[in-house]
Amino acid sequence: MNSIELLRRYPFFAGFSTEQLDILAKTSEELSVDAEHYFFKEGDELDSFYLVLAGNIAITVNVTDRESEQSLVRQLTNNLVMRDITVSTVGPGNTFGWSALIPPNVSTANAKASAASRVLKFDRARLQPAIDKDCCFGHLLTLKAAQVVRKRLRDMRIETLAEHI
Repeated sequence: MNSIELLRRYPFFAGFSTEQLDILAKTSEELSVDAEHYFFKEGDELDSFYLVLAGNIAITVNVTDRESEQSLVRQLTNNLVMRDITVSTVGPGNTFGWSALIPPNVSTANAKASAASRVLKFDRARLQPAIDKDCCFGHLLTLKAAQVVRKRLRDMRIETLAEHI
C-alpha cells in the first residue's frame, strides 16, 4: 500500500480529501518495469490507470508504415505493415491510462515504457465501490481524467502546428 503523503506530491491528486486519497492509496500498487514493457495496447479494455514515479512512458499509435511495400494482397486482406509512432511522452508526476476512468474503458493508444520505469497502478475495480458511494469522488476523478485529455490534445495541436510552420 502507498501513502497519502506520496499522492499529495503530485498535481493530479490535488483537491482530493484525505479520505479519498486514502482510498486511492489503498487501491494502488507500485510496479517496476523494464524498457519496452507494454502496459496496454490500443483497443484493450483498461482496468487500471497509472502515475509515473520514475522513467518515461511513450504513448503511441499504430499507423500504416508508408516506407514498407503494401502489396495489393496486404491491402485486400487488411494485413498492412504497421509501425508505432509516439504521440506523447509521459514522465514523472504524470498519469496515463485515463480511459480506465471513462466508459467504455477502452484504450485509445498504446503505452510502453521508453526506459526502465516505476509507476503506481490504480485498480478501477477496487475504486468502483468508493466511486459508487461518493459521487463527488467519481466526479473529481472524471474531471482529472478530462484535464489529462485536454493537455494531451493541446500538446498534439502545438506539435502539429510546429510541423507546419
